[in-house]
Amino acid sequence: MSLSDPDPVWIAARLVIVLLSLALIVLGVRVAVSRRFPPAWVRVARLTASQRSHPVRVGGGQALLGACLLLQQAPFLIPMPFLAGRTLLVVALLLAVTGAGWFVLLRR
Repeated sequence: MSLSDPDPVWIAARLVIVLLSLALIVLGVRVAVSRRFPPAWVRVARLTASQRSHPVRVGGGQALLGACLLLQQAPFLIPMPFLAGRTLLVVALLLAVTGAGWFVLLRR
Protein backbone atom coordinates (compact mmCIF):
# COMPACT_ATOMS: atom_id res chain seq x y z
CA MET A 1 0.00 0.00 0.00
CA SER A 2 1.12 3.54 -0.67
CA LEU A 3 -0.32 7.00 -1.02
CA SER A 4 -1.51 6.05 -4.50
CA ASP A 5 -4.06 3.63 -3.00
CA PRO A 6 -7.61 4.19 -4.13
CA ASP A 7 -9.03 3.99 -0.61
CA PRO A 8 -8.66 7.39 1.07
CA VAL A 9 -9.88 6.06 4.43
CA TRP A 10 -6.74 3.95 4.93
CA ILE A 11 -4.53 6.84 3.89
CA ALA A 12 -6.29 9.17 6.35
CA ALA A 13 -6.02 6.58 9.13
CA ARG A 14 -2.31 6.12 8.48
CA LEU A 15 -1.71 9.88 8.45
CA VAL A 16 -3.56 10.20 11.77
CA ILE A 17 -1.35 7.44 13.22
CA VAL A 18 1.75 9.27 11.98
CA LEU A 19 0.61 12.54 13.57
CA LEU A 20 -0.20 10.81 16.86
CA SER A 21 3.15 9.03 16.88
CA LEU A 22 4.97 12.32 16.28
CA ALA A 23 3.02 13.84 19.17
CA LEU A 24 3.98 10.85 21.37
CA ILE A 25 7.65 11.30 20.49
CA VAL A 26 7.65 15.04 21.18
CA LEU A 27 5.71 14.76 24.42
CA GLY A 28 7.75 11.77 25.64
CA VAL A 29 11.06 13.49 24.96
CA ARG A 30 9.78 16.66 26.66
CA VAL A 31 8.79 14.73 29.79
CA ALA A 32 12.03 12.74 29.87
CA VAL A 33 14.28 15.76 29.35
CA SER A 34 12.47 18.19 31.65
CA ARG A 35 11.86 15.47 34.26
CA ARG A 36 8.42 16.94 34.93
CA PHE A 37 4.97 15.85 33.83
CA PRO A 38 2.73 18.46 32.23
CA PRO A 39 0.25 19.74 34.83
CA ALA A 40 -2.68 18.56 32.71
CA TRP A 41 -1.38 14.97 32.89
CA VAL A 42 -1.20 15.09 36.65
CA ARG A 43 -4.74 16.45 36.92
CA VAL A 44 -6.42 14.27 34.29
CA ALA A 45 -4.58 11.00 35.00
CA ARG A 46 -4.65 11.54 38.76
CA LEU A 47 -1.07 10.35 39.11
CA THR A 48 -0.06 9.18 42.55
CA ALA A 49 3.11 10.37 44.24
CA SER A 50 4.97 7.18 43.33
CA GLN A 51 3.92 7.52 39.67
CA ARG A 52 4.96 11.18 39.57
CA SER A 53 8.46 10.24 40.69
CA HIS A 54 9.25 8.42 37.40
CA PRO A 55 8.96 10.98 34.58
CA VAL A 56 12.10 9.76 32.78
CA ARG A 57 10.80 6.20 32.72
CA VAL A 58 7.35 7.19 31.46
CA GLY A 59 8.62 9.80 28.98
CA GLY A 60 11.32 7.58 27.53
CA GLY A 61 8.98 4.64 27.11
CA GLN A 62 6.38 6.87 25.49
CA ALA A 63 8.92 8.33 23.05
CA LEU A 64 10.18 4.87 22.07
CA LEU A 65 6.65 3.58 21.48
CA GLY A 66 5.88 6.67 19.38
CA ALA A 67 8.97 5.96 17.28
CA CYS A 68 7.79 2.38 16.89
CA LEU A 69 4.43 3.55 15.55
CA LEU A 70 6.11 5.98 13.18
CA LEU A 71 8.43 3.33 11.75
CA GLN A 72 5.54 0.90 11.30
CA GLN A 73 3.70 3.36 9.08
CA ALA A 74 6.69 4.48 7.00
CA PRO A 75 6.62 1.58 4.48
CA PHE A 76 2.95 2.25 3.75
CA LEU A 77 3.37 5.99 3.15
CA ILE A 78 6.78 6.15 1.49
CA PRO A 79 7.55 4.01 -1.56
CA MET A 80 10.47 1.74 -0.71
CA PRO A 81 11.82 -1.69 -1.60
CA PHE A 82 10.33 -4.74 0.07
CA LEU A 83 13.48 -5.54 2.05
CA ALA A 84 13.72 -1.99 3.40
CA GLY A 85 10.10 -2.15 4.55
CA ARG A 86 10.69 -5.45 6.33
CA THR A 87 13.82 -4.03 7.95
CA LEU A 88 11.84 -1.05 9.24
CA LEU A 89 9.24 -3.45 10.62
CA VAL A 90 11.93 -5.38 12.51
CA VAL A 91 13.40 -2.12 13.86
CA ALA A 92 9.90 -1.01 14.91
CA LEU A 93 9.37 -4.28 16.77
CA LEU A 94 12.73 -3.87 18.50
CA LEU A 95 11.74 -0.34 19.49
CA ALA A 96 8.45 -1.64 20.89
CA VAL A 97 10.26 -4.22 23.02
CA THR A 98 12.83 -1.62 24.08
CA GLY A 99 10.09 0.88 24.98
CA ALA A 100 8.22 -1.68 27.04
CA GLY A 101 11.44 -2.81 28.71
CA TRP A 102 12.43 0.80 29.40
CA PHE A 103 9.09 1.43 31.09
CA VAL A 104 9.11 -1.79 33.11
CA LEU A 105 12.77 -2.19 34.05
CA LEU A 106 14.00 1.38 34.56
CA ARG A 107 13.39 2.09 38.21
CA ARG A 108 14.95 5.11 39.85
